[in-house]
Amino acid sequence: MSINLYKMQYTVDERGYYGEFGGAWIPEMMYTNINELKHRYLEIMEEESFRKEFDELMKDYVGRPSPLYYARRLSEKYGSHIYLKREDLNHTGSHKLNNTIGQILLALKLGKTRIIAETGAGQHGLATATVCALKGLKCVVYMGALDVKRQDPNVRKMKMLGAEVIPVHSGNKTLKDATNEAMRDWISHPEDTHYIIGSVVGPHPYPDMVARFQSVISAEMKKQLAEKTGSELPKRVLACVGGGSNAAGAFYHYLDHPEVELIGVEAAGLGVDTKETAATLAVGSPGVLHAARTILMQNHDGQVTEPYSISAGLDYPGIGPLHAHLFKTGRARYLNATDEETLRAVLLLTQLEGIIPALESAHALAALEKISLQPNEISVICLSGRGDKDMQTYLDYFGY
Repeated sequence: MSINLYKMQYTVDERGYYGEFGGAWIPEMMYTNINELKHRYLEIMEEESFRKEFDELMKDYVGRPSPLYYARRLSEKYGSHIYLKREDLNHTGSHKLNNTIGQILLALKLGKTRIIAETGAGQHGLATATVCALKGLKCVVYMGALDVKRQDPNVRKMKMLGAEVIPVHSGNKTLKDATNEAMRDWISHPEDTHYIIGSVVGPHPYPDMVARFQSVISAEMKKQLAEKTGSELPKRVLACVGGGSNAAGAFYHYLDHPEVELIGVEAAGLGVDTKETAATLAVGSPGVLHAARTILMQNHDGQVTEPYSISAGLDYPGIGPLHAHLFKTGRARYLNATDEETLRAVLLLTQLEGIIPALESAHALAALEKISLQPNEISVICLSGRGDKDMQTYLDYFGY
């Protein structure tokens, strides 16, 4: 079973907390929605019919297992062994489809006929629109108006798939604001609507549920590493972190292996010493964001401050409660990369390996400059998405 439900040290407790982070800090109007999910999600995920359809779609629709690619020229540059987990080769071009397929099957089991989602870079919105087309369900995607402009190719794909894309003009018109609007919609339509949250954020059980669906990434990595290197365990796993779903999936099956270093990479934007950043763990503090206690960017009055990143998918003022817990306990280390460092990493991978990564994924690549790599070590980077959606940014920056 791909979404292995094994118990691990860092799983949520019965209240939905990872240590001091998590929970469901929800208004009364949302209790019906959340309680139904909380009491049914594990039961449904364990049903034989669910597991069978999920596994079949992972294989025949998504194209899993995604390859584990040895980046030979990149390895030569850094004098170490670097593998890329190629989530960019999934159908729709990112890891997001792993979660949307799981949640759409769950929504159908719950009798829901309408699906809503939030999206930043457009990859989660695209994945949601894709599975709604597959299953014939109505789909509404909320997207910050700024992101609608900078992620135009994905917006057009969503509309072609039959989704209604609603631009959000509040706040700084990015992912946080899209999430706010999606939650308001869900509160107003509890009977027929399921909200597919795209990351390991929001009220319990979403962080745990999304992490379990994305855990297919590290489950495959272990098998593939054993085949290629003779050991399931690398020296380290790196992944970009906004809310943190691809990182949660890449870390999941290594959490109870302390010998494996886990490194998340946030978006520093113009720098953590400026106000133009999305590096939550570098500048944030504990609080409540989108119905979960976590670490977020906020001012002295507890008001959420606006994040900034060139990457729409990492332009979020918080982090999932699992990552907040991993950070607080020291189980994972969190670095950050600026826009400029990230763009340099994009060009490096493109010209060394012939792979154009998404801006989000390139943050993890940029971290290679910030860690000490030894010749006999194996590092795995989760390449969470491909760069098609970011081509205009690349063309403008590099002047092609």
